[in-house]
Amino acid sequence: MPKGYWIARVDVRDLERYKDYVAAGKPAFEKYGAKFLARGGQFVELEGKARTRNVVIEFPSLQHAVDCYNSPEYQVAAKIRHEVADAEMVVVEGI
Repeated sequence: MPKGYWIARVDVRDLERYKDYVAAGKPAFEKYGAKFLARGGQFVELEGKARTRNVVIEFPSLQHAVDCYNSPEYQVAAKIRHEVADAEMVVVEGI
C-alpha cells in the first residue's frame, strides 16, 4: 500500500503560540503513525513564492494522512494554527 504525505507550506505569525500548535498536534500524529521527514529548516526557493516553513510528514497510507487531518485530536491543533500561521496543505499518495 502506498504511503501518504502531508506537504505543508507555512508562514508563522506568532512563533511562541506555534509551539502550542506543535504540542497540540502530537497526539494525532502519534495516533496515525506520522513520521516527520522535513520540519522547517533551510530551503532554496526555485519557482513561485516560498513560505518560511516547509513540512513533509509521512503516514502509513493516504487514508491515515487524511484521517489524521480530520481527527478531533488534530482539529484542536488546527484551530491554534489558523490563529497563528498562514498555510497551504495538501495530502499526496506516494509511489
